Amino acid sequence: MAEGEGKSKNTHHAISPILKGLAGSIGGAAEACVLQPMDVIKTRLQLDRAGKYTGIVQCGRTIVAEEGARSLWKGLTPFAMHLTLKYALRMGSNSVYQNLLRDAEGKLTSGRRMGAGFMAGITEALVIVTPFEVIKIRLQQQKGFAKENLKYKGPIHCAATVLKEEGIRGMWSGATPTMLRNGTNQMCLFWAKHAVDGLLWDKHEGDGKQLTPGQSMSSGFLAACLGPVATGPFDVTKTRLMAQTREGTDIKYKGFFDALVRIPREEGLGAMWKGLLPRLLRIPPGQAIVWAVSDQITGHFEQQARQKELASTE
Repeated sequence: MAEGEGKSKNTHHAISPILKGLAGSIGGAAEACVLQPMDVIKTRLQLDRAGKYTGIVQCGRTIVAEEGARSLWKGLTPFAMHLTLKYALRMGSNSVYQNLLRDAEGKLTSGRRMGAGFMAGITEALVIVTPFEVIKIRLQQQKGFAKENLKYKGPIHCAATVLKEEGIRGMWSGATPTMLRNGTNQMCLFWAKHAVDGLLWDKHEGDGKQLTPGQSMSSGFLAACLGPVATGPFDVTKTRLMAQTREGTDIKYKGFFDALVRIPREEGLGAMWKGLLPRLLRIPPGQAIVWAVSDQITGHFEQQARQKELASTE
């Protein structure tokens, strides 16, 4: 890995954070359209305390039978906007943090790469992820499509209702576990993606080598498998906190640490990893899509920058 890090010292500034952010946002839009049904199923499984759903397939079939196939794309609008903005901020801010953490020679150690990823995850969690996921989860937990029976009529109405009834804090319900989840996820992701690229394809940052879409998909998929396992408890806690409203006695969990203790005590330790399988079926394929798109964009400009650098030294 040190060799790859050394290769990038003269060219790591070639691709701007803005360009990396744009590439990530395009990949995020593609991911949202393809994988929204798995996110709906994951949310329903995590909120199921009565044991209505027995697994991914049964949950999906039940939703379609009771509410129609369109229900599998509930919350797509905020989810697509959320992913587009999230990946733009994630890729862009990670690039900024990496540049800040490089040493005088432009090298980035594994520890600093993980630190940049962790900070990028916290940044996206506070600025974008938490409020969008509050809206998404509130919409996803509603059953049916008859608007007269729904509390939240759509994304904008949902946001307005939450702000009116719960205040600005309601839009950031579950912020603490979201920061821990996203920070850990991106710490693992950016380190693993760099490591897998170097191990499988001898690709190192700034070397001008452009991966094929298939290679990027493979690297992205493998790199994204670690995060969901490491962050399962944070994700379940986040979902429970975001789903509960602040009306009357409807508040079951008083906060992050209360939920972190009560969930395993009342439902068993395994409940902290509820929805793990649909997360593994959604996140690694999603990252495969994102990296296949973003690597093609950044790789193209990286290759051009590398060629210009080589031409100037001849």
